[in-house]
Amino acid sequence: MDSIDKQVSLYMQGSEFGDPQIKEMMAGELRQKLIEARDEGRPLRIYCGYDVTAPDIHLGHTITMRKLRQFQDFGHDVTFLIGTFTTLIGDPSDRDEARSEALQEQVKKNAKTYAAQAFKILDPQKTKVRYNYDWLSKLSFADVISMASCFTVQQFLTRDRLRNRYEKNDPIWLRELLYPLAQGYDAVTLKADVQIGATEQLFNLMAGRRLQEAFGQKPQVCITYPVLVGTDGVQRMSKSLGNYIGVAEPPEQIYGKVMSIPDGVMMQYFELLTDVPDEELKDIKNQLDNGVNPMDLKKRLARDIVTQLYSQKEADEAGKHFSKVVQKKEVPDEIPTINVTESNPDIRRLLVANKLAGSMSEAVRLINQGAVKINGEKVTGYNVQIKNESIIQVGKRLFVKAIITDI
Repeated sequence: MDSIDKQVSLYMQGSEFGDPQIKEMMAGELRQKLIEARDEGRPLRIYCGYDVTAPDIHLGHTITMRKLRQFQDFGHDVTFLIGTFTTLIGDPSDRDEARSEALQEQVKKNAKTYAAQAFKILDPQKTKVRYNYDWLSKLSFADVISMASCFTVQQFLTRDRLRNRYEKNDPIWLRELLYPLAQGYDAVTLKADVQIGATEQLFNLMAGRRLQEAFGQKPQVCITYPVLVGTDGVQRMSKSLGNYIGVAEPPEQIYGKVMSIPDGVMMQYFELLTDVPDEELKDIKNQLDNGVNPMDLKKRLARDIVTQLYSQKEADEAGKHFSKVVQKKEVPDEIPTINVTESNPDIRRLLVANKLAGSMSEAVRLINQGAVKINGEKVTGYNVQIKNESIIQVGKRLFVKAIITDI
């Protein structure tokens, strides 16, 4: 297999389009672009856009980032695009209800954390970080009308979720229909050869092709990948649902969360989040199908993911932590401390303030599930008594020691 065929196979691995003919077409176009780029002595221009609805990147985002890294490793130009403008519009393609309009200040704040976290996967020396507010905010109304003339309302209503809302007479806001235009113009501005995204974003990526042609550019190749299921094994990974694994979380926390995923989604995690070769993936699937105890396989998965985000040493230490704290139900040897300034605090606010829960709603959910303990006793109310050096446990893996100060 020559280098170009190897690249096509690598980039298309794990891709999902919903239509095999589209996948075949995109693979053929990608091969042709790689040949042309080789003959012209230039790299391809690749990008993926990320809206900043939350300050943290989770494992679901890393599926496309891993593909960007593969393009980097073969010498292509990669742009990590942060959707500082498109986030303000809201994209209906991934949900049944219109997303609430994000506040611009929150978007700016979230954007600051994205690039740093992305460099856990991407090579910072080979990555261009761009913000689409830089060009989308400068478009005139005439520019938007010109781009809108390239599409019909019927084309938009072919999308299942929009069509379902239309048929149920649920609101479809006009600004939602502008989102594909905005994302498509990103491709025009970046003169993209390839855009990567989630399968549910295919319509938006294809809109980029249409606009590129309207602007006299060669249309980009679109490669889309499935959405990662969260730790609940049912819904897509999302911070708001509390089923996410953040790339910036401590190694032992990432390891433990991976160990908590249902066995039924383990193969998806192996396929989308690791570099395990195809033949070995088949062997893992056969083992699972034949009733092997999945614990060892899941430990390997957790170890691989932590190694990618941190190091082999930290993955090994996270594995030991899991064995001691979760499997043997022992208190860890080293417990971080937090300062508590009152002996009867609101446990919800305490958890959020010390990043033991991502939000008040998550803190409430953890308490209601019996996942919060103080000195081994489950917390049943919001106002609790905490003594000096009390051990607060959140879930199976997270422990802190409370140090009472300034009472």
